[in-house]
Amino acid sequence: MNTRFSSSLVAALLLSVPLLMSAPAVHAQADKAARTASSNGFSAGIEFKQQASPADVGLPAYPGSQPQYDKKDDVASLTMGLWGGTFGFKLVVTKFSSEDSLEAVSRFYKDALAKYGPVLDCSQNTGGGKKDDKVLGCDDDKPEKGGLLFKAGKPEAYRIVSLQQRGKQVHFQLVRIEAPKR
Repeated sequence: MNTRFSSSLVAALLLSVPLLMSAPAVHAQADKAARTASSNGFSAGIEFKQQASPADVGLPAYPGSQPQYDKKDDVASLTMGLWGGTFGFKLVVTKFSSEDSLEAVSRFYKDALAKYGPVLDCSQNTGGGKKDDKVLGCDDDKPEKGGLLFKAGKPEAYRIVSLQQRGKQVHFQLVRIEAPKR
């Protein structure tokens, strides 16, 4: 993922991806632990899938867009979740490309994000802003140089759209992050 996220939890989960992908036994152990824990009144678990759709993010697919792969063995989408007790976290990412203009794709997603509340344009963000736990802000989220980044939602559940012109194509990521406060 090319977008920087301010949440240390996102970073920790992303750093754990290679471990989760290379150790299938972890999934079986987590499933067994979750079943045992839930029978005792406590539930915990891990979800990891190399698939997600724009609908899983809560945004529409841009008309005519194609899944975007950075490398030959890359995946175009990912779903990760972790929960236990009063803690929960979910990250859904999809990557696409389009031959349409950056302006057309960004306009489409600014309109789509509006259903989640005011759309923040974090494209000129320099980071380091004061974080208010009750209001969604750009915080340290910013796009790659020359890119665009938009956010909408609440601090505990929001969407991000990151766009970057690459030659004649626009590469973009749709992201959903949920980390409810309890």
